[in-house]
Amino acid sequence: MDAATAAIVQAIELVAVTKRYASGAPPAVEAIDLRIPSRSYCCLLGPSGCGKSTTLRMIAGHESVTSGDILLENRNITRLPAAARGTAMMFQSFALFPHLSALDNVAFSLKVKGVPRAERHRRAAELLERVAMSAFAQRKPGELSGGQQQRVALARALITEPRVFLLDEPLSALDPFLRVQMRTELRRWQRELELTFIHVTHSQEEAMALADNIVVMNHGRVEQVGAPRDIYNAPATEFIARFLGGHNVIATAQGRVAVRSDHLRVGRDRFGAPGAPTLAATVTDIEYQGCYVLLGLLSQDAAGDRPLCAMLPEAEYLRHQYLPGEPVHLGWHAHQAHALAR
Repeated sequence: MDAATAAIVQAIELVAVTKRYASGAPPAVEAIDLRIPSRSYCCLLGPSGCGKSTTLRMIAGHESVTSGDILLENRNITRLPAAARGTAMMFQSFALFPHLSALDNVAFSLKVKGVPRAERHRRAAELLERVAMSAFAQRKPGELSGGQQQRVALARALITEPRVFLLDEPLSALDPFLRVQMRTELRRWQRELELTFIHVTHSQEEAMALADNIVVMNHGRVEQVGAPRDIYNAPATEFIARFLGGHNVIATAQGRVAVRSDHLRVGRDRFGAPGAPTLAATVTDIEYQGCYVLLGLLSQDAAGDRPLCAMLPEAEYLRHQYLPGEPVHLGWHAHQAHALAR
């Protein structure tokens, strides 16, 4: 089997998957068609209530499917119990047993399966070593930091040797510094283990940093699927442009366009030749962000008053020193304006 064929076989596929929690109620997830390549890192991204966690739980077998099918490696797992699917899930709370050591937490699922004590401890110790937790094997969860607990939870999930690893908001409980560190480790583990990771998050930054592919969800539907760079530079809809951040949505005579905040030019004089895209605006606020300065702006486009933002390199801002209340002109290059479908 060549690599291309293997990638097709070893994919998670959702076919017209719908979830309703009550008959006649609006669907939490509606007719999702989605394919996730093998050995990739996929992030389900969207605001609270968009259906991303419900989708993950249906893949895991912790939620039933109202209609549609879920396939793992071309095997229909829709009606299989969670333990028979070939997936493992790491929860936001980590859900470690407080009375067990890290070693026994990791080994617990093997104990349930009747694996002898010496064998399950050997395998658990190997995984704790892989996640740099060997020195803490005898500590209980209450004696571990948040990052250490996460490593134990990861090892506990991996001991079942899943084909697909599911992560539900795994970094949300961590402080910002540790969150960045754990992002790096998750990506490294995914590559080393050559597993398919499916990671639910509401953080655009997290998804952009981790994912090979991002699935943007809204109101129970998939709005766009693609590589982070593609989605960021070519959002399909106004919702995606606004949710991802860093974009201005501007109404023009030709329709709505998304212009990245770092592509929006700001000056005291009008930009370009007659007919070039331009708007008058007023500076409303200024945020110093270190290597750049974020200008808040109020303008008026074809649809009325429009709050906008421009990201200026620190050196450029220092040359001009814009002030709140100051009138300015905005411009952008036509090729940097991405037309939105809706």
